[in-house]
Amino acid sequence: LPYLPGPPPNPILGNLLDLPINHSWLAFDKWHRKYGDVVHIRVLGTSLVIIGSMKAASEFFDKRAKTYSDRPRAPMINELMGLGEWSMANMNYGEKWRHHRRTFTNYFRENTMHNYHPVLLKETRGLLKRFLDTPDNFHAIVRLAFAAEIMSITYGIPVNDFDNEYIEIADKATSAVAQAAVPGAFLVDLFPMLAYVPSWFPGAAFKRNAAKWREINEVMRTKPFYAAKAGWEDGTVNPSIAVSMLDALPDNDQRAVEEEVALNSTAVAYTGGTDTTVSATTTFLFAMAANPEIQRKAQEEIDRVVGQSRLPDYGDRELLPYVNAICKEVMRWQAVTPLGGARVANEDDTYNGHFIPKDSIIIGNVYSILRDPVEYPQPDVFRPERFLKDGEINKAVRDPALAAFGFGRRICPGRFFSDASLYILVASVLAAFTISPPLDKNGKPEKMSINMAGGAISHPLPFDATIKPRSKA
Repeated sequence: LPYLPGPPPNPILGNLLDLPINHSWLAFDKWHRKYGDVVHIRVLGTSLVIIGSMKAASEFFDKRAKTYSDRPRAPMINELMGLGEWSMANMNYGEKWRHHRRTFTNYFRENTMHNYHPVLLKETRGLLKRFLDTPDNFHAIVRLAFAAEIMSITYGIPVNDFDNEYIEIADKATSAVAQAAVPGAFLVDLFPMLAYVPSWFPGAAFKRNAAKWREINEVMRTKPFYAAKAGWEDGTVNPSIAVSMLDALPDNDQRAVEEEVALNSTAVAYTGGTDTTVSATTTFLFAMAANPEIQRKAQEEIDRVVGQSRLPDYGDRELLPYVNAICKEVMRWQAVTPLGGARVANEDDTYNGHFIPKDSIIIGNVYSILRDPVEYPQPDVFRPERFLKDGEINKAVRDPALAAFGFGRRICPGRFFSDASLYILVASVLAAFTISPPLDKNGKPEKMSINMAGGAISHPLPFDATIKPRSKA
């Protein structure tokens, strides 16, 4: 059988020179338009299959989950940095992964979210106060708010300002992971034999980086957990997921194993939750500054439903369809993880009469799926109305969450937390502030154009905006 269609390969390098390191989803999107929704390329002897439609994603990741739920080998991040040993997102598909996922999911199901609403409300109110005091610092304020949410909920550790050792450690660790996760950024991922080169060898800076980044991630994984454990033992700690996990440890020979799973699961909450939600929130702030009419409609809805004497809460959510539509459009318009997490075929397979060899790397092109012009007409335009009909959320329009959080058995287990966190921030910021573009030298609003970073987690590059309170009170 032939391979799936795709750009013609070079006889030796395959499609290596066709593959950009940054913003590769844009190149893939062009290939989908030319070759179809499932595209094949070869890079140094390895097949890559790129999936660009929801129908194909469902076929591969749901119906054929048994074949397409494992991760490809990633020597830099999984082996040299060690994330494959403890991070559920990076682990191979198997019993160890299932055990970690079960433990994590117990605390992040949709029906557990109400437990976290008080912390989410508190940290969002803190963000509003900081916006009022130092509005120009909004990028850092957003990051602090979500870091504080995760640290409080996961470990019971309060974070009140930017100068916090746990946030410093976690930021260094997540930055290291983001650098290591860029496909093709390190030659060792293309030539795994390089993993055995000594770190002093010329050109082996990647080994030295990996050792340094491994150490940072190990501190991030263990330090807050053991701080929570010390407080749990002496009765001084705040309630948290870590404390609940420690309370649930069995008094038998499995105790040490279960504690290690708890340690790993809490660390994943931070590494998996902060960057993605920060990216979605900064996209929201940009979209409001660039689309004053959309912002005004949302503020009118909030004023009508909530009034101006209090801030929105979770009880208002079902009565705020336009605000919910903005949250959906934020997730769709600029995909936070444009290529999701790569999978690997664990056996030979066929698709529509084409051959997919074992060990092929399978990429779900979330960017293209969320910009399907049939499902989402004028996909480049930020338009929340696409999700509404007769003033209600239109269930006939595909929810972007079905692609934005990944697919199949490896769909993001923190998606309900991310959704709850984004909603309360969007509603609260719109109730309290108006976001505007910066003014040019003539005092007129500048035309805004979004530029997204090109890594595994894509986020808006720094931009200027004016954030002013709606009321003087």
